[in-house]
Formats: sequence, structure tokens, C-alpha cells
Amino acid sequence: MSVKGLLDGKIAVISGAAGERGIGYATARMFAEQGAKVAILDLDGAAAQKAASSLGSGHKGYACNVVSKDDCLKAVASVIADYGRIDVLINNAGITQKVTTMEMTEEDWDRILDVNLKGVFHLSQAVIPHMQKQKGGSIACMSSVSAQRGGGILGGSHYSAAKAGVLGFAKAIAREYGNDGIRVNCVTPGLIQTDINAGKISPEKTKEILTGIPLNRLGVPNDVAGAYLFLASDLSSYLTGNVIDVNGGMLIH
Repeated sequence: MSVKGLLDGKIAVISGAAGERGIGYATARMFAEQGAKVAILDLDGAAAQKAASSLGSGHKGYACNVVSKDDCLKAVASVIADYGRIDVLINNAGITQKVTTMEMTEEDWDRILDVNLKGVFHLSQAVIPHMQKQKGGSIACMSSVSAQRGGGILGGSHYSAAKAGVLGFAKAIAREYGNDGIRVNCVTPGLIQTDINAGKISPEKTKEILTGIPLNRLGVPNDVAGAYLFLASDLSSYLTGNVIDVNGGMLIH
């Protein structure tokens, strides 16, 4: 007897998912296990293809710089040509930088805002028309606890601003496109152990951080992937404009 997956028959696009120890790849793997066909988008096209092939047959990788509108349109067109539809978009691609506001340059500001916020805009704008045609779809966007608490452990004020912008943008398009059956939600992770922060937090600092986390552990990529899975699946069919905190209780509000 076969067991039905939560995403059987769905086509899911995930940006920034080539890194094998990242949230995006953990999400791609979980989605594939739940029956989805996964299209991995990444700045490194070869790495995207390699990551997709590691998930098994039927998954594909595409080169895409989310800062480029043309790149997003081309990548989405390729996914449509290969699969015929897009049911799920996970706006996961992002970068961070630990720097104070007074040390920050204009170039720093633009780079962080471009990838983390403009990239969400470009990719959503490329996918929404296809979801409108099929009268349905789920978009989930990566924000951060730093957007809510005003700064994080490893991100500067530009990162907080970008991730707060993601929250506002996602809620706005949830209102705009609800009549098309398109749901738009966000996840706000706390400190998740990935390559981005590997080796950057001392054992002493980690111990200090854990005193503020009721669940008494740092997060792992699968913790966030599980939230994305819920938002991508029909289990969340009446949720839009929502924010799911994945932080072990670091921020309770």
C-alpha cells in the first residue's frame, strides 16, 4: 500500500537551495520526500543541477541570480517549459553581513537589500502570472527573527530592514492575489546552524544565546524546512498573510 505524500503531484521552485547544509536544500529534500518535483534555483547553476540530481529523478537545477529580473523570468520560463506549472514558490535565497550601521557602506546596504528583498520581488513577480492562470499556488518567503526583534546575532541593520521588508511585501501580495487562490506566507527563523554561521559563534557565545531560547538548542535546517512544508501543503489551505516563527522561543510575542 502506497502512502500519499503531502506534496504529491506538485511542482515546487526553491531559490538558494544548492548548498547541501543549507535551509534551501533541506527544504528541497523534504519536498522531494513528500512527492514534489523540485526545481532548485541558485546563483551557481552547476551546483543547482548537482543538488537537484541528488534528490533523485525528476528534479532539476537552474542558474538564477535573483537580483536580476531577466534571470528570474528566464529561470521561471524554463521551469514552466519543463514542468508545465508551478504550484509552490519558496523565496529562500538570502545573504547576511555582520556590520554596524556606522561601518556600513552604501554598497553594503544595496547588496543586502537587493538579494534579500528585491530578489523576493523579482521571483514572485515572475511566478505569480503562472499561478494566476492556474487559479492557485503557495508562496512562502524567508524573513528572520531579526526583522521582529531589531537585529540578530550575525546580521546588521540592513539585514533587519530587508527581512522586515519581506514581511510587509508578503502580506501585501497576500491581499492582492488571494482572489486568484494564491496564498503568501513567511517564516521567521531564529539562529539556525548552517554554513552561513559555521564557526562564527564561540562556544561561550552559544551558551549565552541558549539561555534565551526556551527549547535550549539552536535550530537546524530541517526545523525551517518543516515550516515550509506545512505552508506548501494543503494542510495550510486557509492560511495567507501569516508569519510562522521558527526560533525555539527566542522571541515570544
